[in-house]
Amino acid sequence: MTETPQTRANGQQRPDGDATTARFTIPEKHPMVTLLGATDSLLRVIEEGFPTADIHVRGNEVTATGARAEVAMVQELFNEMMLVLRTGQPLTEDAVERSIAMLRSAVDDPAHPAPSEVFTANILSNRGRTIRPKTLNQQRYVDAIDKHTIVFGLGPAGTGKTYLAMAKAVQALQAKEVNRIILTRPAVEAGERLGFLPGTLYEKIDPYLRPLYDALHDMMDPDSIPRLMAAGTIEVAPLAYMRGRTLNDAFIILDEAQNTSPEQMKMFLTRLGFNSRVVVTGDTSQIDLPGGTRSGLKVVQEILADVPDINFSVLTSTDVVRHKLVGRIVDAYERWDALQETDAPAVPRKPVQRKGARAPRQSHHTES
Repeated sequence: MTETPQTRANGQQRPDGDATTARFTIPEKHPMVTLLGATDSLLRVIEEGFPTADIHVRGNEVTATGARAEVAMVQELFNEMMLVLRTGQPLTEDAVERSIAMLRSAVDDPAHPAPSEVFTANILSNRGRTIRPKTLNQQRYVDAIDKHTIVFGLGPAGTGKTYLAMAKAVQALQAKEVNRIILTRPAVEAGERLGFLPGTLYEKIDPYLRPLYDALHDMMDPDSIPRLMAAGTIEVAPLAYMRGRTLNDAFIILDEAQNTSPEQMKMFLTRLGFNSRVVVTGDTSQIDLPGGTRSGLKVVQEILADVPDINFSVLTSTDVVRHKLVGRIVDAYERWDALQETDAPAVPRKPVQRKGARAPRQSHHTES
């Protein structure tokens, strides 16, 4: 076991075969409770993540016994956890679980960023709260927004698609990289048909745009938002309001893009002006368009897949940062959908009408 600045290996031996034992000391400046969690909650997560390794803690000394690769990964995990603690960020069970997953993924991908790089990549700080990516795919999504003019964030609910895009938009505005933020989404499923709703046009639209307002209030001083909106620095509007415009010097976010038609998607993307960036977010498993209408978010992946300066970032159930149960629900629905597609009966073909044969008489009776 090699020495590192964070953990010092005090010795190792090979009890048998490929098994090895390593003892490493945690510096005293890191209280063990911050590393192991209250009532050893984080230690239990580590033990569950390395079931074939035998991990013991005595004072500030950790002993790990098992396969050489597993023991090396245990030590690397503690190193990464301490790097995170140095930033003042507390460790959570979720963060430790994700760190273990990242370390395992790094075995096959040398370019894989370290967990500490992901968890300390701050985007925005407001009122003592810091917004940062929490998973590897979220980090890649944020990096893509920095590097590309148009980015599509695809994934299920709870993966931070819109929230992280909003944080990057506010960051760009504060850094004066853009002059305004434009947030838009289809106001209602299918064609934005609002006539049946009560109230003025604003009152009809407002509930569909409320999630965007909520995210803004998390990231900015609430008192400044009305002033910025009145000045046109921040605009929240339904997708139909984008038609005919050219959007320069702006950070533009289209949310719930799975509910756009191909024509709407083309209209929106061609609004792009100079010195602007676009982020399109959506979940193709929650399309509300009427039967037979293809989602513009699905079609655009086929059309723009090879166009330079456009990135498609895919997030999955493993990137859900809400309650753990949300990720399991997403997985369960995906399995169920796959099963339905497999078991779906073949659509019967319409019988061919023979030439010269009379077509069956159509009934005009309408059932009540």
